[in-house]
Amino acid sequence: MLVAAAVCPAPPLLVPEVAAGAAAELGDARTACSDALAVLAASRPDLLVVVGAAQEGGGYDQGTPGSFAGFGVDLTVTLGPEPEGPPSGHATGTTLPASLAVAGWLLGRARWAVAPVAGVAVAEDLPSSGCGLLGADLGRSAERVAMLVLGDGSACRTLKAPGYLDERAAGFDAAAARALGAADVAALAAIDAGLAAELQAAGRAPWQVLAGAAEGADLAGRLLYEDAPYGVGYFVAVWS
Repeated sequence: MLVAAAVCPAPPLLVPEVAAGAAAELGDARTACSDALAVLAASRPDLLVVVGAAQEGGGYDQGTPGSFAGFGVDLTVTLGPEPEGPPSGHATGTTLPASLAVAGWLLGRARWAVAPVAGVAVAEDLPSSGCGLLGADLGRSAERVAMLVLGDGSACRTLKAPGYLDERAAGFDAAAARALGAADVAALAAIDAGLAAELQAAGRAPWQVLAGAAEGADLAGRLLYEDAPYGVGYFVAVWS
């Protein structure tokens, strides 16, 4: 059963080495992510499931490496601490996608050692119904499940945003922020996947996986951070 969740943004710029001279711009977001991970640790889970968007879905064992070399930085992370025993054999991926690499960096920064970690990449185009079913399965994967969900809002908030300016973006992000801050499962599940794709909102699928996992869990939410420093909506929220 899902007992706690943290929602964090997924840009590699969250990693100071990648952001370089612009590292300070996301300082508040990093602090909020640290606070969110502390909530997960306090929930005393039996398993931490890390969920992020990728081009293709797949599973990743604890200790799977990820690299930021593609962003010009010689930095390698792992998904949680490297396990003492052999890998579970359930993973389908051997290298983390970018969203889960950011999660690996966050977990390393927090020195996560509370519970075993499992990674799940969700295909960006997975239909809402499929996201809900996947989330429900993940929510039943241990007696006490915590979830770290990586995903961004629209990428169309300004003229210099990756997706240019779209007047629908601000309203989309405001609705997402309300839903994440209120742990509104129904509102997250109802996000229009087509609109999210048009606005390049990579968080849609992971958020809807969270909604599936949280169905019936009766968790309360709190929004810790909301901003769009690069024309992309970034949110940090905790559910407990």
